[in-house]
Amino acid sequence: MSQTLSTAMLLTVPLAPLVGAIGAGILGTKFGGNVIGRATSHTLAILGVLIAFVLSAITLKSVALDGARFNETIYNWMVVGGLKMEIGFMVDGLTAMMMCVVSFVSLMVHIYTIGYMEEDEGYNRFFAYISLFTFSMLMLVMSNNMLQLFFGWEAVGLVSYLLIGFWFNKPSAIFANMKAFLVNRVGDFGFILGIGLLVAYTGTLNYTETFAKAASLSTMTLPGTDWMLVSVICICLFIGAMGKSAQFPLHVWLPDSMEGPTPISALIHAATMVTAGIFMVARMSPLFELSDTALNFVLIIGGITALFMGFLGIIQNDIKRVVAYSTLSQLGYMTVALGASAYSVAVFHLMTHAFFKALLFLAAGSVIMGVHHNQDIRWMGGLRKYMPITWITSLVGSLALIGTPFFSGFYSKDEIIVAVHNSTLPAAGFAYFAVLAGVFVTAFYSFRLYFLVFHGAERFDQNPDAHHGHGHDAHVGQHKPHESPWVVTVPLVLLAIPSVLIGYMTIGPMLFGDFFNGAIFVNPELHKAMEFLHEEFHGPVQMALHGLTSAPFWLALAGVALSYYMYMVNPALPTAIQRTFKPIHTLLENKYYMDWFNENILAPAARGLGVALWKGGDQAVIDGALVNGSWRIVGWVSGVVRKVQTGYLYDYALTMVLGIFVLMTYFVWLK
Repeated sequence: MSQTLSTAMLLTVPLAPLVGAIGAGILGTKFGGNVIGRATSHTLAILGVLIAFVLSAITLKSVALDGARFNETIYNWMVVGGLKMEIGFMVDGLTAMMMCVVSFVSLMVHIYTIGYMEEDEGYNRFFAYISLFTFSMLMLVMSNNMLQLFFGWEAVGLVSYLLIGFWFNKPSAIFANMKAFLVNRVGDFGFILGIGLLVAYTGTLNYTETFAKAASLSTMTLPGTDWMLVSVICICLFIGAMGKSAQFPLHVWLPDSMEGPTPISALIHAATMVTAGIFMVARMSPLFELSDTALNFVLIIGGITALFMGFLGIIQNDIKRVVAYSTLSQLGYMTVALGASAYSVAVFHLMTHAFFKALLFLAAGSVIMGVHHNQDIRWMGGLRKYMPITWITSLVGSLALIGTPFFSGFYSKDEIIVAVHNSTLPAAGFAYFAVLAGVFVTAFYSFRLYFLVFHGAERFDQNPDAHHGHGHDAHVGQHKPHESPWVVTVPLVLLAIPSVLIGYMTIGPMLFGDFFNGAIFVNPELHKAMEFLHEEFHGPVQMALHGLTSAPFWLALAGVALSYYMYMVNPALPTAIQRTFKPIHTLLENKYYMDWFNENILAPAARGLGVALWKGGDQAVIDGALVNGSWRIVGWVSGVVRKVQTGYLYDYALTMVLGIFVLMTYFVWLK
């Protein structure tokens, strides 16, 4: 049975967090005179996101069980020529799932923030920002046209800038938010070029109308070249996704963004903003299916990100940065799935990853609070007995991340590996090697973190930098770690439940049912990966049991065993390996010198180009030749003409006689 969804209800979903953001941001800050206190501010913000989550869950139920769909314009902004600029919603399986993930993770982060930001002066401002972020993300995923998509895209970028630099007196935070902003502008330049090309050749911003003209796009070439137009469009759109979803080489902003408070690491870097690029490519699947060139490009970028960003996680000592590099690696997995035309598998991994990665980030924040704002895992150890809830939920998140059978991460990660293995595209071979090797790497660094933090000798009293956290954070005089308050542990437990169960419960309908019907398009003639997955799937239990005998499981087990041996049994071994392979360690420590290249070569080159354009283009050509040159010519001409204007009658008479003589001579000569 198909039914329509209420426009008023759908409008309330993004607007409720917006109202909460305005309330906390204006009435709860100096800007509005601090009319309301902390309790009212966080109540307003949490209530807005709670309403959004409840309505999103109702929408998901209607979409999944009753076949409800919605695709309408809510508001006509303007019409330019024949181009309509509108605000509208498209709600199908893809949108409904994203709405629930965004609002649920955001709700958990809002509750968690009460405990984590308790001592911070900017408490109300922080709630305003995260609610505003939730509004922006919901507008992005619910859009039915590229104008609104771009609005949401830029709005989440702006709010992430505010959140990463939340502690604006901290130089490293200001550097990180500027870096995130600039790197994302590079991606967004590609994104807006892709949208511009689509508008130029289809005459519409609406998804449905664009996809209806997709077949005609596939027959065109970019003027002046022999490049397929649809390939250029898809690569431009994907460059936007590379910036937002932190794909190599536009990944450099994400690890540095850990300078912001931990709750935003979970909100921005786990479930929402960084997955916007994955969502966008899945939404644009009717276009990407027309270009094997674009899909190969996606596969290569995803493969590089999945493997090489994982390597960087191995040598990190900051608890949040280890989790950040694991996010980069998992985004690479999602991107590889997109390249293999397994869009629904990519989005499925997006969903499962959202829960366990938000859990890992929030658990990391709980650990940071428990050890009095130390973030170095070398000065932790033995926290299991002091922080039992944080310990068990971290273990659940880590098991889900490495793809342990029956945990949610297993179902999505395993399907990505099988899908890319069965892809016929030329780049699939490299991508398959990358995701398979990445399984071992992920298991190794995840359990390195787990063992160093929760097991082994207690080292938190040996920290040379103890009691030098953020000024508002330090707990001087308290030495023993402690479990976090309930506002922190309840979100951990609530995120741990889907981290175990959601994959088992939803793999059938999401990948092999009709949940994504009408939302995701795959050409089964050209790209058969999903068809193969369907043939091999015999239920979640059989899949998990078979997973116990598969290569990914044994690779993950080997990674866990090696990390246990190196950090629990023989802790001298990592130091010896580091000494032996010093050049490799230096390469990883310097993050492949990407930051060095950007700061010392790319930035000066861009600055040099800017100065050349300013001096040569702006000052010399525009100001010098065009503006100043034009008035000089006018001045010179008027100076010459002025001499002719004598005011004497005989001068004018002579001029007339000479003029007539010239004209007569000319006409005689013509004859």
